[in-house]
Amino acid sequence: MLVQTPVQIDLLDPINDALAFHDGDPRATISTLLADCAHLREQLLIAKTCLSKGLTPGWSLELERKLRILLELALRSGRP
Repeated sequence: MLVQTPVQIDLLDPINDALAFHDGDPRATISTLLADCAHLREQLLIAKTCLSKGLTPGWSLELERKLRILLELALRSGRP
């Protein structure tokens, strides 16, 4: 009988968690993340068409991230 060893999950490092889930394969990890992004974008488009303007006056759904958010993420990750 084969016994699988449980994957250790580091709650502070989601990058390593994603890689561990795909047995260290970076291409599989990136592929899954891109598929997840595409799915979520599709779900946002559906939500945008279904959302009533009366529920969210002054707010509209944005599918693209703002440059400020991208810069903050880059600074947090230590990338230039």
